[in-house]
Amino acid sequence: MFGIQVKQRVLGQDVTQSDWLIGADIVGPELQPALRSMAAPGTANPHDDQPADMDHYVPGGDVHTNSGIPNHAFFVVATTLGGHAWDAAGPIWYATVCDPALHPGASFAQFAKLTLKHAQRDYGQGSSEATAVRAGWDAVKVPL
Repeated sequence: MFGIQVKQRVLGQDVTQSDWLIGADIVGPELQPALRSMAAPGTANPHDDQPADMDHYVPGGDVHTNSGIPNHAFFVVATTLGGHAWDAAGPIWYATVCDPALHPGASFAQFAKLTLKHAQRDYGQGSSEATAVRAGWDAVKVPL
């Protein structure tokens, strides 16, 4: 989530202009066009095995495989809000990863609940930001 924000900021892109691809500039021919797609996990290259939602969660899969789920949730939040990913979606995710309540073994559901907590705390219970966070986690089938 942080890498795409840096990429978008450097390129001067808003969420509609971004390709949402990670690693497009570093892959060789076998991994074209990119390492990962936040917009469509599992489609970045012929070897991309990332699931886009919990229905396709890979039991025993490593963090790089299953990270397609929260990455796609972030994509949905950012594109639902529009503008720049670093305006609201990024600060919500940053506040969540800095939250002492987030422990190393947290589940996706625990992380999701913390993102909603931070969205509601910083923007309001019924805010568009909180609504977008709910939509993001709903899209990837992570219960709040």
